[in-house]
Amino acid sequence: MKLDIIYNKSCVKMGEVDNGSVDLTVTSPPYDNLRTYGGYEFDFELIAQELYRVTKNGGVVVWVVGDATIKGSETGTSFEQALYFKQIGFNFHDTMIFKKNGTGACGSNYAYWQAFEYMFVFSKGKPKTIHFLTTGKLTTIGGSRIKFDGSKKKENRRLTGRESRKDNVWAYSVGNANNDDKTGHPAVFPEQLAQDHILSWSNENDIILDPMAGSGTTPKMAKRLGRYYIGYEINLNYIKLIDKRLAKEDILFNSERSSICSKS
Repeated sequence: MKLDIIYNKSCVKMGEVDNGSVDLTVTSPPYDNLRTYGGYEFDFELIAQELYRVTKNGGVVVWVVGDATIKGSETGTSFEQALYFKQIGFNFHDTMIFKKNGTGACGSNYAYWQAFEYMFVFSKGKPKTIHFLTTGKLTTIGGSRIKFDGSKKKENRRLTGRESRKDNVWAYSVGNANNDDKTGHPAVFPEQLAQDHILSWSNENDIILDPMAGSGTTPKMAKRLGRYYIGYEINLNYIKLIDKRLAKEDILFNSERSSICSKS
């Protein structure tokens, strides 16, 4: 099985990837018909089945998705997909939120501004790797509990001696600062989003998959963090964009390595 490779083909059949070989998938499918991505078709159920086949026992799939609003009603496609992942054997590990800082969409004139997407986290059995990210500070938690007589007893609990674990709502600015990284793709992952999930659910030298690689953010961050990557992208124009971003990452890596060697 080849590693550190992007295939220019559909991910409906990922025959190049061995059964039970992938530690982590971080990907985002087309959202209903919000974007056509060059007119290519999206067969969700076949892709989900392939993800189950290639994922290791204990491996994780992060599925970043949202819904279109049609005639005043959200489609609910994201929930249908989540339930299908459960149906084929995945554990529904967590429902996380990607909060978009300073941006959003108006799904309906009768609804609040839409400013988040779901990050569904599925695991094949119990996750084998969990590295919790922290807030970088101690957190005081206030609350109350019900006593036997029905009254409330106030409690103040503080996590001491360690940093507190982040919650499951992660906020990011959309897109990347480098305009070259955004050229030609309508929906670029925030690099920090991909990085945070890779750090959370994998270790160095693990295999990271993105079956709908798009602009290549997941492979790029996997490479930067010392993981192997496998990607699939059916649109040749996006393949060229991915190649450009990964080549730039090679230049940065070699530059940093040369700097370290010269200092030593």
